[in-house]
Amino acid sequence: MRILLLASAFNSLSQRLHAELRDRRHTVDFQLAGDDDELVDAVDRLRPDLVLAPMLRTAIPQDVWSEFTCLIVHPGPPGDRGPSSLDRAIQDGRTEWGVTVLQAEAEMDAGPVWAWAPCRLPARGKSDLYRNEVSDAAVAATLLAVERVASGAYVPQPQHGPGWREAVRTRPFLRQQERRIDWAGDSTEAVLRRLRAADSQPGVLDTLCGGEWYLHGGHREPVLRGRPGELLATRAGAVCRATPDGAVWIPELRRRRTPGGPATFKLPAVTALGALLPPLPEAAAPLVPGEHEGPAWSDIRYREDGPVGFLRFSFPGGAMSTDHCRRLLAAYRFAAARPTSVLVLGGGRDFFSNGIHLNVIEAAPDQAAESWANITAMDDLVGEVLTTTDRLVVAAVAGNAAAGGVMLALAADEVWCRGGSVLNPHYRLMGLYGSEYWTYTLPRRVGAAAAERLTRQALPVSASAAERTGLVDRVLDCGPEEFGPSAARLAGLLAASPATQHRITAKKAAREADERAKPLDAYREEELAVMRRQFFTPESPYHALRSAFVRKCPAPAGPAART
Repeated sequence: MRILLLASAFNSLSQRLHAELRDRRHTVDFQLAGDDDELVDAVDRLRPDLVLAPMLRTAIPQDVWSEFTCLIVHPGPPGDRGPSSLDRAIQDGRTEWGVTVLQAEAEMDAGPVWAWAPCRLPARGKSDLYRNEVSDAAVAATLLAVERVASGAYVPQPQHGPGWREAVRTRPFLRQQERRIDWAGDSTEAVLRRLRAADSQPGVLDTLCGGEWYLHGGHREPVLRGRPGELLATRAGAVCRATPDGAVWIPELRRRRTPGGPATFKLPAVTALGALLPPLPEAAAPLVPGEHEGPAWSDIRYREDGPVGFLRFSFPGGAMSTDHCRRLLAAYRFAAARPTSVLVLGGGRDFFSNGIHLNVIEAAPDQAAESWANITAMDDLVGEVLTTTDRLVVAAVAGNAAAGGVMLALAADEVWCRGGSVLNPHYRLMGLYGSEYWTYTLPRRVGAAAAERLTRQALPVSASAAERTGLVDRVLDCGPEEFGPSAARLAGLLAASPATQHRITAKKAAREADERAKPLDAYREEELAVMRRQFFTPESPYHALRSAFVRKCPAPAGPAART
């Protein structure tokens, strides 16, 4: 079928469906929502068999839904209506939820149901759930709905009647008044639910250090205590704030926008507060926690299970600042000095990495210099992985990865992906040539022609398509909660295999041969020569594209350009 993908942004779910539908040989076009005249022109020109809206902030005009079959992917079970469905489910503490694919009609979210799929809601942030459990359910329901549309025989079911367990209810937009935290009265669990329900957008509006800020993300602190609402400590850029019965870590803040002022954006909490932050102790979490430390939050952790080492990291939004890269490099060097034969890099449940931290760069007084510091720190990390020759390194990619984050994974000997992962192995949409040794690792895996196509087309790649092309070695068809244990089990089998020592020996010889043919430093210098020009030339497209991306403003070229 010819499918027009209509979305308010080319977000994670839109990208995954774009890739999944192309894998099934549908012709997929993309249209950015917002201008009704442009949409009407697009459907008149393309005459799609189906209009599919996986993420939509505005209504589809009647001129379109009355003539074409238009399906809405709604992040709630049948009968649940309203623009804050998932937010409310998380804030209310729901553990079971669903995704419904329904037909667009005059009344929002009220059309008949073409398909739906249930999903669990573990105690995670909204954006994490949206990219994982909710995304899995959305893809399952959408692919079933597409099959039913293609059959021409299925009759969609109304949202009321004896076939549904839940009654129809329409709930309003979840406003900041309902999200607000009462630091003196709300329990730690209640605070965490509010923070998780707003972790990426819109955040929870609050007062902190004399200013108004949106709080983004939240993790439980098991030990530190203080006066409710008081800031207690910092850790890895996050701040710890006391509740009546505990404390929570808040990784990111966004300053409230002043009327008529420029758009604001998320930053590590310590960076955002800057000089406003009072003197606080840095409560660093140990890289290798002991049993007595309890489940303390940390963005980098290491553990061992016999001959296998596991270095996990989780940075908000998958973005890696200069500081993130340097701390992860130090942790990697520690892990690489341990007596293991297999080292698993990653293995969490959300983003693997999206490369350099554009928000931190945008906030820097010298954006070009910070861009340079960030990319060279990424290169240092990737180079360390590439030159590890005394063990096998596995990149365990549980969630999405993009740009330099994909190249970080490709530096490993094997790349294992969860089936729901989406990879964007390119830099072009940010106006960059790219570094992280991609001119060595990407052609080595997929060939020169495929590497050129991937970086030029700049389209999302599904996990299954990545496996077919050799971009990844193994796809684990499991849920997000099962990926880490599954990867650990496979890593144990890899370490126990008699062939592993032979592979390590062959790996060292291959690296030496490649180094003789062309040193890694040569790849790095060639890439960085181009990147330097792009960073330090004021009129470089990178600066305008980065600023538009960070501030969520219209970019010079939108996602429609890549389909």
